[in-house]
Amino acid sequence: MSEEIVKTVRVDPADFDKRLDLYLVEKFPKMSRTQIQSLIKEGHVLIDGKLRKAHFLVKPGQGVEVCIPVPKKIELLPEDIPLEVLYEDEDILVINKQPGLVVHPAPGHREHTLVNAILHHCQQLATTDDPLRPGIVHRLDKDTSGCLIVAKREEGLRKVGVQFEKRKVMKQYLALVWGKMRSLKGELELAIGRHPVDRKKMAVIPTGKSAHTTFEVVEKFNEATLVKVFLKTGRTHQIRVHMAHLGHPVLGDEGYGKRGKELSEKIGISRQMLHAAQIGITHPVKNEWMLFTAPMPEDMKKAVERLKDSSVV
Repeated sequence: MSEEIVKTVRVDPADFDKRLDLYLVEKFPKMSRTQIQSLIKEGHVLIDGKLRKAHFLVKPGQGVEVCIPVPKKIELLPEDIPLEVLYEDEDILVINKQPGLVVHPAPGHREHTLVNAILHHCQQLATTDDPLRPGIVHRLDKDTSGCLIVAKREEGLRKVGVQFEKRKVMKQYLALVWGKMRSLKGELELAIGRHPVDRKKMAVIPTGKSAHTTFEVVEKFNEATLVKVFLKTGRTHQIRVHMAHLGHPVLGDEGYGKRGKELSEKIGISRQMLHAAQIGITHPVKNEWMLFTAPMPEDMKKAVERLKDSSVV
């Protein structure tokens, strides 16, 4: 018999007459609607002990029990993958993550990740709630490059994690976006949540979580703009969603950058042009402010040079 994680929730009055599948998607945002519907169909969801269908309308006070099958254990193995170390001491490790590298293993991507590389680089990593994410304080998308902090000890993990939670971390990105921006700087405070139709994507929606982004133009080109972006919050896909909502999607972004697809292909961009250029934290043990910088990656440099060449654009 396979292992299961059992989670129970009770329906609030505010959720009166919501479809069961949509209700559970809101309660378990890390799961897609398709995953939720599969659990319901396979009999892993009970309402007051009874099986119900996805379209069942929930009522206040009902108890919902969800049994989530535990995926097969993934063994973490060290791999000799090159790492660019920006800083390292006994407590933390700061990496300039290369684009195309997934941060941690997951079902469907069990190896060749940053975690595998770090395990080869150092013997000690802080234990986290997720055994597949040892030392991982925060993450970057697979195709986003730049600064990423890893905790070697539990104290560092906890203290740096608190700084992220309390928004005490300085996060500055470089983004190459489609279109020539009119303003030299801007600020967006637009809530972000799961896309109402495509559950793999995020979107600006009134019911989402607060998301705060500011930006400054570095350089304008005929058809694109290089911007510095500062994150005040850390929502999933925040920069990509906010820039797309502004009408200036990140070039090379397959999820949100449809408007910039033609230009991306023309200048040979093969991934989203987003780079975590700087990150600043208070050292968890030394209690000193530290700022780490990752230089612009070569593919982004080449894209900028091609945009400067008027014969290309």
